[in-house]
Amino acid sequence: MIRMTAVRTTASAPAGRPRAGLRERKKARTRKAIRAAACALIEEQGYGATTIEQIAGRAELSPSTVLRYFPAKEDIVLTDADDPLVFEELRHRPADEPWTDSLRQVVRHAVGLGTGEEPEITRLRCRLLAEVPAVRSRMLESMAGTARLIARAVGERTGRDPESLEVRVLAASLVAGLLEVSQYWARTGFRDDLADLVDRSLTVVEHGLTS
Repeated sequence: MIRMTAVRTTASAPAGRPRAGLRERKKARTRKAIRAAACALIEEQGYGATTIEQIAGRAELSPSTVLRYFPAKEDIVLTDADDPLVFEELRHRPADEPWTDSLRQVVRHAVGLGTGEEPEITRLRCRLLAEVPAVRSRMLESMAGTARLIARAVGERTGRDPESLEVRVLAASLVAGLLEVSQYWARTGFRDDLADLVDRSLTVVEHGLTS
């Protein structure tokens, strides 16, 4: 999926949030090194041929360290430890802003950061989602947690129960839509602007098929 994890602890936290400490910055650098090593190896020899041991060697870390940060190989290209920060950003949008506008702005911001800072990794992630069943399966496992975060943030902004059917369906529709955007973007050769595709998907989630 287009990960809303593109938000970075040191650059994109809401106003007033303290910068990450030394330990958190070191962890972020280690995660980035692992991802960079994995993506380079996958580009060179393919996803199936790339092992945790090879990734650890390229990143100059032990396999146990890699697995401590990422429990499975699929997680390396799919996840980032800063997931909740995007939803914190949603919670800190102006209180009088329509929640649908807030959601659109936050998602566009996250996508923009991802494609701007790590465009190669973003494209590889989307391509693997479209081509590798194991990666897609792992993403589907994690979607429930992402949807819960969205539901909680939407519930806070709207005053609705985040466990209500309506909010849960909305959150599930959003993450499923973003997953489809990721695969569509890869299958069409990355020809469209990703932010525009995200906008189109959010419009469908919000309004349905209007024409």
